[in-house]
Amino acid sequence: MSTGSDDATLSSVLQEHRVFPPDPAFASRAHVGSLEALNAVRDAARADPDAFWAEQARAFHWRAPWTQVLRGQMPDAEWFVGGQTNLAYNCLDRHLATRGDQPALIWEGEPGDSRTLTYAELHREVCTLAHALGSLGIAAGDRVGIYLPMIPEAAIAMLACARIGAVHSVVFGGFSADALRDRMNDAGAKLLITADGGHRKGKEVPLWDTARRALAGCTTIEKVIVVERMNDLQGLEPGRDLRWSELMAQAQPDPAVAWVDAEHPLFILYTSGSTGKPKGVLHTTGGYMVWAGLTTRWVFDLREGDRYWCTADVGWVTGHSYVVYGPLLCGTTSFMYEGAPTTPGPDRFWDLIERHRISVLYTAPTAIRSFMRLGEGPVKQHDLSSLRLLGSVGEPINPEAWIWYREVVGGGRCPVVDTWWQTETGGIMISPLPGAVPTKPGSATLPLPGVQAEIVSREGRPVPLGQGGYLVIRAPWPGMLRGIWGDRERYLSQYFSQVPGAYFTGDGARTDLDGYFWIAGRIDDVINVAGHRLGTMEIESALVSHPDVAEAAVVGKPDALKGTAIVAFVTLKQGRTPSEALKTALGAHVTHEIGALARPEVVRFAEALPKTRSGKIMRRLLRDVAVGRPPQGDISTLEDLTVVAALESEEA
Repeated sequence: MSTGSDDATLSSVLQEHRVFPPDPAFASRAHVGSLEALNAVRDAARADPDAFWAEQARAFHWRAPWTQVLRGQMPDAEWFVGGQTNLAYNCLDRHLATRGDQPALIWEGEPGDSRTLTYAELHREVCTLAHALGSLGIAAGDRVGIYLPMIPEAAIAMLACARIGAVHSVVFGGFSADALRDRMNDAGAKLLITADGGHRKGKEVPLWDTARRALAGCTTIEKVIVVERMNDLQGLEPGRDLRWSELMAQAQPDPAVAWVDAEHPLFILYTSGSTGKPKGVLHTTGGYMVWAGLTTRWVFDLREGDRYWCTADVGWVTGHSYVVYGPLLCGTTSFMYEGAPTTPGPDRFWDLIERHRISVLYTAPTAIRSFMRLGEGPVKQHDLSSLRLLGSVGEPINPEAWIWYREVVGGGRCPVVDTWWQTETGGIMISPLPGAVPTKPGSATLPLPGVQAEIVSREGRPVPLGQGGYLVIRAPWPGMLRGIWGDRERYLSQYFSQVPGAYFTGDGARTDLDGYFWIAGRIDDVINVAGHRLGTMEIESALVSHPDVAEAAVVGKPDALKGTAIVAFVTLKQGRTPSEALKTALGAHVTHEIGALARPEVVRFAEALPKTRSGKIMRRLLRDVAVGRPPQGDISTLEDLTVVAALESEEA
């Protein structure tokens, strides 16, 4: 299977034979210290799934016990039916007696300011905001938007919503006003928490200005809370907008908890799809809690005294599961950093690791490739001996980056856990356990216990080892999504219609002869740029909204830094003239409409786009053009053969 959905097999040119067995000293201290021990856990999960998941769930606090571990099957599986719990209680209150004075969050801003919140202090902040939200009329089931930089208030806001049973929807701070508005309206958010700005790459990010433009079109927002990060808050609307500092000063740290059913909605997180409308992935409380906590403990092998740093933004699911919820469920110390990895200098990450004595680092291949480009010098300037485990997330990591990460950053002594999962899965699905699984550079290795992953043909039949196909999950798992907000039909058609009885991941993959999984990436029209999934239709819609553009098609091409770069093919309206200035203007337009991360790396003007006779743009041919290779596969359905030839001869 190529990245086009018309193909049924995956042709892999990657041949990687290096194997790194777990270090015996590491394995001797690991939660799961051998392949034999891991297989025993797998066998238990397979032999009696209900008993296995019940045992895992008992590690957390339940106000009322469940009456049924799993009810139904995909797409309508429900977990821990009848059980009542609260995620914020499990992240904070449960640890107060033993970890009250331990740092829960250590934060550093890009300018160098910092804060440390112990479990007791974070608990007090969360309880105070929860009381404030209640005083503003926010109740269980209400949706709350969060549009913040990477500051402690982002975690506090998420946890406060969970505490009172409100449903949070975090929007990445790099998104535009239109993107924020659309997400808030779709969720029906009643309140928005934002900030007057943030810091990124040495510049101030004008979040409040963006939020105010979005609010002009928000139909359901009644109140807005604004954090004074920049201490320059202007333009508050009386009766609607409230300063965070004043609100928190007036509220009380009320320890009351809303005990909610296991299937109570926890958060909506919008992720791009292959249509123009972003989809709101819905996760519920009990199953997500069990999965986030369990996978954090398993994959990162957390120990007493760890200082754990996941570099993701809370605007993405990685920030939800592995910056906030997973680490706090495990009672560890989570480090947060506001800024860019190379600001103010190329050694910023390594300086942070040295000063804060980070022991576990979880970052993206995009960042690793950026550091590779800078060379070993910035890394070697710092003492990274505190590191004991490295993780990779967001996209498949190429073997060269994997080796550089292990040898240069980890000093050849740190295991690398290459993880595969999605917004929809809630947490890690395929990954080595560092004390048990021999690793191969570029492979996510094996599914976690209880995860029934399989590679199938387009018809849904299992393919032999060594052959590629579609990656599916055959059985429910606790962290699975429960729907797309307000769109049941899309939920069913996108995830459960292609392979009956299985969750369709949308990724292509293969297994090698050892059964290790090698992820090839998306097989639909979603582009993974720097670990962020962007729908081509969303970008195309933004381009076509420019007054000079008649039609646009967006594809991805391999990029040494980002993994995938966006290439836009644009047909102009009659009478419009292609120019370099217009290319720049189109990039700026996409940035305005969606955000900087969606800006095309390359814009190519075309007289026409390759289409089938039914009018469908043949994006797989555009991918061939983008990478400079002859058209691959069947082109018999192409309406005009001269279109591709014209594109091939055109200067990029």
